[in-house]
Amino acid sequence: MKLDLVLRVGTKILLPFILVFALYVQFHGDYGPGGGFQAGVIAAGMVILYAIIFGVNKAKHIVPQALVEAMIPLGVLIYAGTGTVSLLLGYNYLDYTGFAGDFLRAHEWGILIVELGVLVTVSGTMIAMFYAFAERGR
Repeated sequence: MKLDLVLRVGTKILLPFILVFALYVQFHGDYGPGGGFQAGVIAAGMVILYAIIFGVNKAKHIVPQALVEAMIPLGVLIYAGTGTVSLLLGYNYLDYTGFAGDFLRAHEWGILIVELGVLVTVSGTMIAMFYAFAERGR
C-alpha cells in the first residue's frame, strides 16, 4: 500500500474521527444504544484499519503486542475490581450504590467503570486476533 496515496491520506484523516466516535459510543452507552463492547470493536477497528493501510509492523509500533496482551486481563480486572470494591463497601457484587453519595450518580460511575473494562478487554481481544491472523501468513 506504499503507492496508494489517497488511501494513506484518507486513513490519516479518518482515524481521529473513528476514535472520537468510539469514545462517543462508550460514554453514550449509559443513555442509549452503545457501550463498552461496541466502543471496543470500533477502537480495535481503528487499529486494524491502520494496520491494513500502513502495515502490521507499523501498527505494532503504535500498539505493541505486549500492550494488547496486557489489555485483555486488565479489562477483566477493571470489571471484577468494580464488583470487589462494591463488596468491600458492604454492598452486593456490582451494586454501585456505595460509589457516590447520590444513588443515580453512583450508578453512573459504576456503569461507566464497568463499561470501560469491557472496552479495554474487547479492543485488546480484537486486536490480538487480528495480529494473530496477520502473522499467520508470514
